[in-house]
Amino acid sequence: MTGIREALGLLWSASDDAKMVQQGKTWSTWGEVRSLAEKVDAELTRVGCSEGARIGVVLGNRVESVASLIAILGKGRTIITLNPMQPPARVTADVVASLPQVVLAPKSMWDENDFEVTLAEAGIVGFAVDGLDVVQRAGGPEVTIEAPKDVSDPVAVEMFTSGTTGPPKRIPLTWRQLEAALDAVHSHTGKGGGQREPLTGRVSLVSLAMVHIGGLWGVIQALAEARPIVLLPRFTVEGWVEAVYEHQLRVAGLPPAAMRSVLSAEVPKEKLSSLRAVTAGTTFVSPDLADEFTERYGIPVMIMYGATEFGGAVAGWTKPLIGEWWTRKRGSVGRPFPGVKMRAVDENGEVLPIGTTGRLEVCSSQTGTGTNQWVRTSDLAHLDEDNFLYIDGRADDAIIRGGFKVQPETVCNALRAHASVLDASVYGRADERLGQVPVAVIELAEGAAPVDEAELKEFVRNQLTGYEVPVTIHTVDALPRSVSLKVDRRRLLEMVAELESTRV
Repeated sequence: MTGIREALGLLWSASDDAKMVQQGKTWSTWGEVRSLAEKVDAELTRVGCSEGARIGVVLGNRVESVASLIAILGKGRTIITLNPMQPPARVTADVVASLPQVVLAPKSMWDENDFEVTLAEAGIVGFAVDGLDVVQRAGGPEVTIEAPKDVSDPVAVEMFTSGTTGPPKRIPLTWRQLEAALDAVHSHTGKGGGQREPLTGRVSLVSLAMVHIGGLWGVIQALAEARPIVLLPRFTVEGWVEAVYEHQLRVAGLPPAAMRSVLSAEVPKEKLSSLRAVTAGTTFVSPDLADEFTERYGIPVMIMYGATEFGGAVAGWTKPLIGEWWTRKRGSVGRPFPGVKMRAVDENGEVLPIGTTGRLEVCSSQTGTGTNQWVRTSDLAHLDEDNFLYIDGRADDAIIRGGFKVQPETVCNALRAHASVLDASVYGRADERLGQVPVAVIELAEGAAPVDEAELKEFVRNQLTGYEVPVTIHTVDALPRSVSLKVDRRRLLEMVAELESTRV
């Protein structure tokens, strides 16, 4: 298989007139993207950033980010992802904490005085990258911050996990992990780049933010397979549907929250008639939601399981698996990819019998430790006799109420079963007597009348044990979501605090 870095080099054999990145109705050609990538590479080389250099990029969904990615990864450098959706002060703090040698950012970010001054004081070289212009804004004629030397397993990407259940942490993804992830996807789907002329064939639709592993991986895979890219600045139902319809896509990604939005918008079936499947896996995917989507559009939902730490998915469904197993394995996230081993263990690390829930451990070349070691995740899971994986919750999300363990996802599923509830999130609140108690926040379905808290509690009592019933259920206009469309726990707590202070 062609390696990612080698594949990026093959792009130079494409025609300069070849369409490469579409945003809205506008296409950027390979010649335009190449010209910008070469300018970025020339500036990085000029200031002394060779292979292994660490380059921070304020990674918005824009053509400039794609060109920067080519310039950085194409020469074996490391990309440090910086989130453009954060306030400038938080982006600045993130830069200082991660300390890249160079930062690439839009001019609008450099126009924030504190950003430019702080980076200059930290000794970081900085460039504004907009359109075809690359202009130095900070630092001297060469980098002064040292990059790691003699690394046996070089890092390709440093990025944050989603941080939906706690403070995000920055993790390294090595070249080995990315190559293994690409190989695993091709082995799972039976597809690869083939021998097509570069930038021909079906387009790749990237609707998730590039600063999240789902969006970044979508771009990297498209570049490695030399496919044109349709890049949405952010997910919208209209933008996603139009891209699917215009390019007659056969497969497209659709996170569960976005899937619900498509259903609620009552998108005409003919608009999605080209799709043979959608993939979903940034967070829990309800089998009821998957069945509703399939029933409405006749399109199977290929649920995937993965994590930032693995560089993407490590288990999932395929269309043949759905055809043979879905009715019997409904609720599973599919089977481990070829070459991936999984098991459930107890807190002492003892392997649990088939069908028993425990902490999920993964052994794969996609993990940070390589193929010969087991990596323990934060997920509670079990595997059945046919090697299908079921995610039963998260170990670090468990609420201990008076000695009884409550899994938030179990409570969420009970709430989602109510006709008026579109989605729900549950977290543990400190309690002097019981240690923790569950609190729920719900988002109503479109057009649904407000539902009384007492009615909801009575509804879920028929599905839950007494200690699992939330002590409080708040209703909000919309659950706050991160760039990966997961519920953002920190913002949710801020909303609840505001609601409760208003009540007081």
